[in-house]
Amino acid sequence: MKPRAVMDKTKDLRNLLEARDSVEALRFKSLLLDSASDAIMVHDLDGRLLYVNDAACAISGYCKEELLRMRIQDLDANNPEGLTSPRVRPLVGQKTARFDLYHKGKDGRIVPVEIHARIVDFDGRKVVAGIARDISERKQAEEMIKRMAYYDPLTGLPNRALFIDRLKVALAHAKRNRERLAIMFLDLDDFKSINDTLGHVLGDELMREVAERLRSLMRESDTVARLGGDEFTLLLSPVNHEDDAETVAERILDALAPSFKLHDHEFHVTASVGIALFPGDGRTVESLLKNADSAMYRAKEQGRNNYQVYTPAMNAGAKTRLALETSLRHALERDEFVLHYQPQVNIETGRVVGIEALIRWNHPERGLIQPLDFIPLAEETGLIVPIGVWVLRTTCEQNKAWQTAGLQPVRVSVNLSARQFQQQNLVETVTRILDETGLDPGYLELEITESIAMRNAKRTIKTLASLKEKGVLIAIDDFGTGYSSLSYLKRFPIHTLKIAEAFVHDVGGNPDSAAIASTIIALAKNLKLNTVAEGVETEEQLAFLRERRCHEMQGFLFSHPVPGKDIPMLLDAQAVVFIGA
Repeated sequence: MKPRAVMDKTKDLRNLLEARDSVEALRFKSLLLDSASDAIMVHDLDGRLLYVNDAACAISGYCKEELLRMRIQDLDANNPEGLTSPRVRPLVGQKTARFDLYHKGKDGRIVPVEIHARIVDFDGRKVVAGIARDISERKQAEEMIKRMAYYDPLTGLPNRALFIDRLKVALAHAKRNRERLAIMFLDLDDFKSINDTLGHVLGDELMREVAERLRSLMRESDTVARLGGDEFTLLLSPVNHEDDAETVAERILDALAPSFKLHDHEFHVTASVGIALFPGDGRTVESLLKNADSAMYRAKEQGRNNYQVYTPAMNAGAKTRLALETSLRHALERDEFVLHYQPQVNIETGRVVGIEALIRWNHPERGLIQPLDFIPLAEETGLIVPIGVWVLRTTCEQNKAWQTAGLQPVRVSVNLSARQFQQQNLVETVTRILDETGLDPGYLELEITESIAMRNAKRTIKTLASLKEKGVLIAIDDFGTGYSSLSYLKRFPIHTLKIAEAFVHDVGGNPDSAAIASTIIALAKNLKLNTVAEGVETEEQLAFLRERRCHEMQGFLFSHPVPGKDIPMLLDAQAVVFIGA
């Protein structure tokens, strides 16, 4: 064979082998691409898919044949133009790009993906080669971080940051459209004492229940947020009138009124609510929040379980309150508290049979301050606990001193605040003070309000039983204003029911008050309990109570609260002594 012929055959064989190698190379490359964990897709500039690997099928739910009959935009859940138009144009200029989008699978499942794409030349034309990576876990982590940043983890409500952000948006909208909006500050009354007594697990459950009741009252355009602790804020946007916000506040108080039942415990929770409105009460986030907060504190000063609408005078009151709080923190160490005593008189004999101890604050600049002006503040700050211990000890010492002086022995009553009553060591504290002062327990009566007693009825029964076992007397103060049920009342180991002053005051002119007072007296008689009517000021009230066989009474008709030095004269008297009017 001629050399040239041999060379031609060799060349043909080499070409055949190279062609075979090329096919094998392509197969090898295809295997590599199919084994990749990320989805790889190639499409032209109009979006028609030219190549997909196995991972693209897995992420989309389509087989390769189906995908190669589709356009890339068919997989884009958010942008109907997919990777064409707005996303391809920048690619043409910069060759590569990275972005996130959501793939829509065959079964409708939405998968977040991270795309790395570039323009490449293929067979004389430009195509887009893209790698798509499933970033579901990353997106979930981002959502979790976002939620932690903007939502309260306990209740699921927006937190302070998100609330302020929404308030800024609502303010801008209200200013543009000349609309009104309302900010409400809500603080649960005495919640800390519940938390301290029952522990944070039950306290947290109660907080979640409160949050759910608040959430149920809101419109879609409104926001309720938890600032922390037992404080909530509400954004009502828009509101037509001030009355709209007041109506919501009333609904909130009504919604919280029914008892909360958690793990065999029953609770009653009340709240103090402050309202500020845009634009009248402030035009900025800071001023509206500040003024709603001032209104909320005013609601607490007004007795709690109510709402107040902001007025400019409240800011001056807030400054006064701050100064008062500072002074209050030093009042005990400076010995500025004093006790006055108001006699309780037997209606039949006219003799003093009991005395109620009432605290006063002898302020160095403001003079004698009445309890209503500082006790709520002492409750909020927690100072009521050491103040309460001082009152209890001083009262027991005073009563023992009167007895040692030869005066007629009588019981002396001491009011316990909600926070005092919730103290785990209450019984031990009372026992220790009685031992140290030498006072017989039968001459000490502890008063708790009906609402305090019902806050956790089962725990109340246990505490009262321990006190009764020590020989201490128990009275329910302001009876008729709370939520007690007869099933619990008959189980409370109590000695006395005190008829609330509000009912006594109106017995002459209000049939409802007269009926309530009569019912309480009859109820106490059936339960074999003593009855004391508070706030007796007129002969008409006295006649009403005597006719219905109320046992005892106290009030200005007999005596104002007086200093301890005036009590011996009253105890020595054989009949009622009137002091002042």
